[in-house]
This record gives sequence, structure tokens and C-alpha cells, in this order.
Amino acid sequence: MSQGDERGYGGHEPGGHPDDAYSTLGGTRQTRTRLPGGDEGDGYGRRPARNSRSLIMVVGVVVLLVAAIAFANQGGGGGSDGGTEKKAEAAGAGPTAATGTKPVQGKNGTIASGFAHDEQGAQSAAANYAVALGSAEMFDKTKRDGILDAVIAPESVDKFRDTLDKAYSTDFFRNVGLNDDGTAPAGFAFISRTTPIGTKATKSSTDSATVEVWCSGLIGLAGEGSTKPVTDGWFTITMELQWVGGDWKAITHSQKDGPAPVGGDNRASSADEIAGAVNGFGGFTYAR
Repeated sequence: MSQGDERGYGGHEPGGHPDDAYSTLGGTRQTRTRLPGGDEGDGYGRRPARNSRSLIMVVGVVVLLVAAIAFANQGGGGGSDGGTEKKAEAAGAGPTAATGTKPVQGKNGTIASGFAHDEQGAQSAAANYAVALGSAEMFDKTKRDGILDAVIAPESVDKFRDTLDKAYSTDFFRNVGLNDDGTAPAGFAFISRTTPIGTKATKSSTDSATVEVWCSGLIGLAGEGSTKPVTDGWFTITMELQWVGGDWKAITHSQKDGPAPVGGDNRASSADEIAGAVNGFGGFTYAR
């Protein structure tokens, strides 16, 4: 598992038509013509409609509007469960389309849990687990063990723990600018953050799935005179997941570089700006 290496990064609705030069009466786009003598009649001896009729029409329109707003605000649950349960038909959503249903029911510590028992639930789990496994907390033995217990299947935890304990070595800590115990030097802030860009399920069955998570990431030391400044990167994480104990858990994890876009012309921020941004902007719970 390469979580210990470079941490990666870690609609508009169509506009309406302009006003036309004629009235859109009742949606029929009919023109309205005022005939001579309209104040007293319609030019043919007929008296104008009584004001009470106009009032009734206005009240009727208001009632319809209120009813429409109330219907729209029902949330589109469409079922006796109020729409909180993941529907099977939602699995056909596009790669980045929101489904409108709630895939996460709770939290396991600071890590999302309670994912839907379907393909999209597996994608949500993989995205959230990529964030946890790419975080700065992984450089602390106690916190790392807690993360592994939360995201890895029980039968795979010991293997992950042994592998990562070896990967997060003194030499590795020194390579990223940390002290031998994995803490940041005085006056510096260590940053490791993974941000999922998108997910894709390459295999999926009732109780297992393979999910790829395309990510960007930040890693480095923020501080005046840092020799390991915060840099960005792009990579793709692949996880195999199993449905265990009522939730998705990872059983394997691998990482490869890219796809990486062409770098922009943004001015590099100062170390203080980067540290302030990372400490000031919280992360997300990722869901489909």
C-alpha cells in the first residue's frame, strides 16, 4: 500500500427566455388588444367583468402556487421511508451526478460510515477511506491504528498494520522532513491531505466491489525556510471492498500516478498561507 508515499490530493439550469414584446397570457403567448372605450365596456356594449371575478381568479392562482411549493418541498422521498434509504434505481446515476438520496447514515469516529449496500455506497466508502488513509493522522501510530480499524476489513487489519508500521519508518519520516517520531519540527506544520476528484466501480456484486478513486493531494512542511515545501500531486487509488458487518470495508489498497492535468499559472502561496488554508478549511464527507 502506497499510502505512506506521496500523499496525493489529497449545473446550471438553462436560462429563461428574454421577455418578448407581447404578453404571455396564461402561457398561450397571445397578444392582448385594448379596444376604444375600454373603461366603460369592450366597444360592443358589453359591461366589463365584475371585480369579484378578478379577485376569485387571483385567490385561485395563489392557492395553486402554495400547493405547488408544498409539493416541491416534500423532498421527493417517494416512499414510506421518507427517501432516506438508498434506492436500487439510483445506481444508474452518471459518474459525478448526485443521486439526491442519503448514502451515509452515521460516523465511525471522524470517518463516515453506514454506507448504502450497493455500488454507489461502495464508491462513497472508497472515496472517504482514501481521504482517511491519505491524512496526516496516518503518521501517528495510535491514530493510524484507529483509522485502520475503522476502514479495513477485520481479517485484513493485521496485514495492513504490519505493512504500514514498516512503511512509516524513521527514514521515511526524515525524507518528508519530520522528526524521527513522525512529529513536525518546531515552527512547522506538516500537511498531508487527499481530495477525491471522482470514483469509478470497475467490479461490483452484492457483497464485493472494486473501486478506483481519482485524487489530488498535498504533502509537505509549511513554515518559514522549509526544505520540504508543500507540493501537490495527482494519483489514482484502487480499493477492493467487501460488505462486512453491515458496512463496506477495504481489503486491498494500491496506488498509481495520474491522470495529471497540465499545471496552471497560479502564483505559489507563502508557507503561512498554505498552513492557514489547510488548518482553516475542513474536509468533506464524500458521497454519491
